[in-house]
Amino acid sequence: MPGREEAWTLLCEYTQSDSLRKHALAVEACLRAYAPRFGGEEETWGIVGLLHDFDYERYPQAPDHPQEGSKILRGQGYPEEIIQAILSHADYMNVSRETPLQKTLYACDELAGFITAVTLVRPNKSLAEVEVSSVQKKFKDKAFARTVNREDIFRGVADLGVDLDAHIATCIEAMRRIAPQLGLDGKKPDAQPG
Repeated sequence: MPGREEAWTLLCEYTQSDSLRKHALAVEACLRAYAPRFGGEEETWGIVGLLHDFDYERYPQAPDHPQEGSKILRGQGYPEEIIQAILSHADYMNVSRETPLQKTLYACDELAGFITAVTLVRPNKSLAEVEVSSVQKKFKDKAFARTVNREDIFRGVADLGVDLDAHIATCIEAMRRIAPQLGLDGKKPDAQPG
């Protein structure tokens, strides 16, 4: 199976947007944080997070994303476990989420984007300033980050069988570990993520 370095190279080949690359890194961090809890292999879970949207920039229309990406991944030797997890994160693909990996990707995807949005409105744009309560408060503001589907977050948490506050805390902490790569450490960026 291709490793993390190959996955990053593939992501960069298909995704030019810095914000989409950072989203991939955030979801990767969240999945890596959850892997030990559910007996998952951290490298595999991280690659799923990294590649879940790698084809979105080229194939933004449903069902092309993630269907076209799945063909590319198969051609490059990625295992079905990874491909099925990625396919399952898009409701319109009608791939049931049965494994902990599939459920975790779904639970973390929208939340990682929402946490990023919450961070970007903080005075210093730093994850160190973001608390569970600040994320919860922003959930209630329907005008804030309106493209983030809150129902997907809540459904994902319920399917995963975790407490919402604990889930938010896990994702914040995972993203804090790579805050400089995400450009969410309150410092001016001077390098590409990776």
